[in-house]
Amino acid sequence: MASRNRKGSGNGILARVSSTVSKSPIVYECNRVASDAAFVTKKLLKSTGKAAWIAGTTFLILVVPLIIEMDREQQLSELELQQASLLGTPPVSLSSPPK
Repeated sequence: MASRNRKGSGNGILARVSSTVSKSPIVYECNRVASDAAFVTKKLLKSTGKAAWIAGTTFLILVVPLIIEMDREQQLSELELQQASLLGTPPVSLSSPPK
């Protein structure tokens, strides 16, 4: 019985200490700060996702057609150079003026 009383009183002390610690202002403040940090992180991730969506769609609408057109222009230029070389005329260079 004596060991049972010691064991029971040990659990009582542990329960009281645990209760006291969990109700302390420091633990409350830490929980509040953690909750606020989680809220801010959630908002930041949400707004970052929106910004990524806007940037991605803008890139697709504005930049991709420009890249495609530049590629077509390059292919056309290469085709003209190839045709000129087949016909035997010297290729016209845009960078050097004629003498």
